[in-house]
Amino acid sequence: MMTRKKAGKILYHVIVCSLGLVMIYPLFWMFMSSFKESNTIFLTAGQLIPEKFVFTNYTNGWKGFAKISFAVFFKNSFFIAITATLGTVFSSALVAYGLARCRFFGRKILFAAMLVSMMLPAQVLMIPQYLWYQKLGWVGSYKPLILPYCFAIQGFFVYLMINFIDGIPRELDEAAKIDGCSYYSIFSRIIMPLITPALITASIFSFMWRWDDFLSALLYINESARYPVSLALKLFSDPGSSSDYGAMFAMASLSILPAVIIFICLQKYLVEGISTSGLKG
Repeated sequence: MMTRKKAGKILYHVIVCSLGLVMIYPLFWMFMSSFKESNTIFLTAGQLIPEKFVFTNYTNGWKGFAKISFAVFFKNSFFIAITATLGTVFSSALVAYGLARCRFFGRKILFAAMLVSMMLPAQVLMIPQYLWYQKLGWVGSYKPLILPYCFAIQGFFVYLMINFIDGIPRELDEAAKIDGCSYYSIFSRIIMPLITPALITASIFSFMWRWDDFLSALLYINESARYPVSLALKLFSDPGSSSDYGAMFAMASLSILPAVIIFICLQKYLVEGISTSGLKG
């Protein structure tokens, strides 16, 4: 019996490790290719480790384009991702608290509308949103990439936080009301500290989604100095002439570092947030 259990565990770990290697191989190939000369990357695609490590791809890539260094693109991405994340996390927590704790007319309808919005693909809303933002004069600025997320437009985060709030005993709210706390005081002093795992989980996902968002930046940003990293990477590829794939892979390798660092540092909260919300849901 013990032998079967050990064999099962060994088989499980072998399968998981194999799938993990398959998933991480493209990233590792990209990272190793960033140390190859651009004209040899695809000629030696089957060779993972370069024969000679070349670091000029990083210096050339960091120089950027038209006197705009890649540091500017990183600064733009950080600004968009951080501000949009702060807005979406706070607004989602506020809306989740209202739907979970407050009783008002139309609450169930709003909750159902939120669930329906989670099922709509972004492509369906792309054209009407663009026309709307164009009439508002937002096209060409960061407003379409930041301001909408300050109004809890991502139902996944709202639903995640509702599950957390539902797990908090209502007796805490009632005791706070007896002490004279308003709804806003209960939200800031009791609810917010207790849903920290959900807030951090939402922050991680929101930051990664905004950092990797290519399509929205392509639609609304029309000035190269305002490009985020996700959009600036395409400038290395020019179908009409030569493409600097070495510099592209070098900057792409640097662009994934923030997401990797955040995931490693906050992995405990991410797992806790997802597992706890799954149990309560």
